[in-house]
Amino acid sequence: MVAAATDHRRPARASHRFLRALARVLAAAGLAVNAYVHAHLAPTFDGVVASVSQGDLFRLEAALGALAALLVLVWRRLPADLFAFVVAAGGLALLLIYRYVDVGEFGPFPGMYDPSWSVDKSVALVSQAVAVIATALLMLTTKRRRRPGARDRAMDSGGFT
Repeated sequence: MVAAATDHRRPARASHRFLRALARVLAAAGLAVNAYVHAHLAPTFDGVVASVSQGDLFRLEAALGALAALLVLVWRRLPADLFAFVVAAGGLALLLIYRYVDVGEFGPFPGMYDPSWSVDKSVALVSQAVAVIATALLMLTTKRRRRPGARDRAMDSGGFT
């Protein structure tokens, strides 16, 4: 009877692992594509300058995206997933803000309002959205690990930790 229960859970664990692996690959791919698009476009925007050029901001986005893609594949821990989510969600939010709102120059940042859609902007939008969804899935399906003895301490204190 115990063996049957164990065998019944194995397919669920295998599908859970597969889903998480697929989400990691999709997150890394989305981040990598976004990093490429921003690195490719950076020289085009070097002329848009306040204290910092838009090209430099694009290079920073490319570097953060590449690092996040690498971390989500290699480290495979919640902090890496969270970092990747923040990079993707932040990039997506900024893309949409600067598409629909003319913020103008803001502190050291140049005015980056661009109300048009280009192929590169569409690719960046889709890749960041894929990365946001995939990293959100990774964070939502992360198993919480208890510290050794945490349950024993909780029981000793009447259920309160």
